[in-house]
Amino acid sequence: MIALRWMRDLTHPVRFATHRTAPLPVVLYSHNSLIRRKLGNIDLQLQENKAVNLALAAPHINGVVITPGETFSFWHLVGATTARRGYRNGLTISSGHATSGMGGGICQFTNLLHWMVLHSPLTIVEHHHHDNLDLFPDFNRQIPFGTGTSVMYNYLDYRVRNDTDQAFQFMVSATQEYLVGELRTERALEVKFHIQEDDAYFYDKHGEVYRHNRIYRSARSKATGNEVERVLLVENDARVMYDRALVNAEILPERPSAGTKAP
Repeated sequence: MIALRWMRDLTHPVRFATHRTAPLPVVLYSHNSLIRRKLGNIDLQLQENKAVNLALAAPHINGVVITPGETFSFWHLVGATTARRGYRNGLTISSGHATSGMGGGICQFTNLLHWMVLHSPLTIVEHHHHDNLDLFPDFNRQIPFGTGTSVMYNYLDYRVRNDTDQAFQFMVSATQEYLVGELRTERALEVKFHIQEDDAYFYDKHGEVYRHNRIYRSARSKATGNEVERVLLVENDARVMYDRALVNAEILPERPSAGTKAP
């Protein structure tokens, strides 16, 4: 799979973003992602190793500018997460279950990038989900369920293309507690983007718990405040992989019928 991705990039050339500059003047969106979280019975050492992995990857992304026509590729910039380069075993997902692997936990990085990109006009050209699974109970959740990413060097990538007429830039760093991110640009936009969750609920299906929601993105004119666009980004219907006792919301006895709002 790795070799096939290299061949595909060679035979279908893409102009990748690689140039770095001082911070662009306008902060379009910023977000801090908590590094250490309560994830059921997951080994705490995997969380510590994840912190190391995120700190190693951050300098490869920080300051990169995506000019018009360029494509941002996470793996093109970060490279292989090998032990030789200092990466450690962290939390990974395999066949719908939590396990460990070299460079594990790095998807938290692309989760942060993706969340910021959703608040911009950048075009997402490659994005992978965790296969309709709700893997961990909520713990200080800041963003809606189902807006995450899945990456694997190098054939599951996160790629974004700049189809606008101005440059954008990722500024990212890792502190003791947070992965800190900013998406910057050359000049202010005429619209502001908002991400909204709707129709969110848990329900029982043949003795198993599922989680449902819809994620919408709206754009509002800064001049008038009017909504100029509203788009359904994704509808999630995910099987809960942790104990139902850890679900901190009502579990409906069945999925509501189409057109019926959950209570």
